[in-house]
Amino acid sequence: MNENITALCPGSFDPVTYGHLDIITRAAGMFKKLIVVVASNSSKNCCFTPEERVELIKKCITGLDNVEVVHYDGLLADYAAKVGATAIIKGLRAMSDFEYEFQMALTNKELNPNVETLFLTTSAQNMYLSSSMVKQIASMGGNISHFVPSEIKQDIINRITTKK
Repeated sequence: MNENITALCPGSFDPVTYGHLDIITRAAGMFKKLIVVVASNSSKNCCFTPEERVELIKKCITGLDNVEVVHYDGLLADYAAKVGATAIIKGLRAMSDFEYEFQMALTNKELNPNVETLFLTTSAQNMYLSSSMVKQIASMGGNISHFVPSEIKQDIINRITTKK
């Protein structure tokens, strides 16, 4: 564990999945402090508000004492400077993720030269998993137990079924 570095783990997390939690848990073991940043993304049609997403994540990370969950609506590079974070952790599932995340890493480095982006590959059992897939399965009445923690499963089902 790096005793001096605060890291950020940003994403939309709509909703948080076992894939996200895998990256969060592994990153929490690597840094003194990890801040999970729930980002607003105008290009995504989110089911949950940013505040709801923060609460869903908090329900799933009990026991990770060095992890904080926040919502931030602005440039990640600015937030990193504000909180003194020097690392950004991004999870990768496939090469298509890498191309986008690599572009974002270069942009963040240009905006904040003090921050480095580190990529963690997802565990093999989560390579195909996405929030979009969870929402689609839930909307069709499928079982999402293998994709999200039991602590939030019903919250997701309730939201998806009321949006129909």
